[in-house]
Amino acid sequence: MSYADQLFINMCHDILEHGTSTEGEKVRPKWEDGSFAYTIKRFGVVNRYDLRKEFPAITLRKTALKSCMDEILWIYQKKSANIHDLNSHVWDEWADETGSIGKAYGYQIGVKSKYKEGMFDQMDRVLYDLKNNPFSRRIMTNTYVHADLSEMHLYPCAYSTTWNVTQTPGEDRLTLNMVLNQRSQDVLAANNWNVCQYAILLMMVAQSCNMIPGELLHVIADAHIYDRHVDVVKELIGRETYPAPKVSLNPEVKDFYAFTTADLIVEDYQAGPQVKNIPIAV
Repeated sequence: MSYADQLFINMCHDILEHGTSTEGEKVRPKWEDGSFAYTIKRFGVVNRYDLRKEFPAITLRKTALKSCMDEILWIYQKKSANIHDLNSHVWDEWADETGSIGKAYGYQIGVKSKYKEGMFDQMDRVLYDLKNNPFSRRIMTNTYVHADLSEMHLYPCAYSTTWNVTQTPGEDRLTLNMVLNQRSQDVLAANNWNVCQYAILLMMVAQSCNMIPGELLHVIADAHIYDRHVDVVKELIGRETYPAPKVSLNPEVKDFYAFTTADLIVEDYQAGPQVKNIPIAV
């Protein structure tokens, strides 16, 4: 099996066997029929993926890697908060009549701040620091801005990245690593989606800075399985698994803002059947 499969299966078993149920408690999310959406949850789930060994896609079912990349480009490259700039429908439930999801995600990445070197938005500052001061301990993005929460249609779930550079003895190029902080995660619907999209972001930034993509450390404060997902998860984690796919980027692209989904190369991705019509709590 892929290493991502192993982590996913172990995480789901841990949540189901040792998690806390929110049934009967005061919760915000509801199902489409209006009933409350309860979860089984674990606090402080931490998973580590090494992109030098394999790409972290599960094979229990296929993760739509091009769509993952499209959403990450929407946030960090286009810096958009309008679903008309996105080619999937994952954000449709939270968009208004204009397509906007408010001052969330890409909007925050595009906000410029003043530094001694000039004005930078969050993504441009990451790229600047990695190229000019790679061993800085201050290379971060953050979309959880309290002053703007009332104008976001959904509070950010994956809200912060921290970038850190290391060097392997004997290797000329530096290695780029990232911590992804997530306050809340629907494990069935979003876990591997988030892992894969931030792995792709790490790969794009590393290539733009002539670095080696290294480790992705994923920290989830509240990792949960919804009550209506339990049986689906149990079936999913009992499936046959396969080796991880080979995932790379077009080596000709050196500019972060030049990447498109056509530059993602996916090979040998064998996976189980897709899980369809997953109910989503809103």
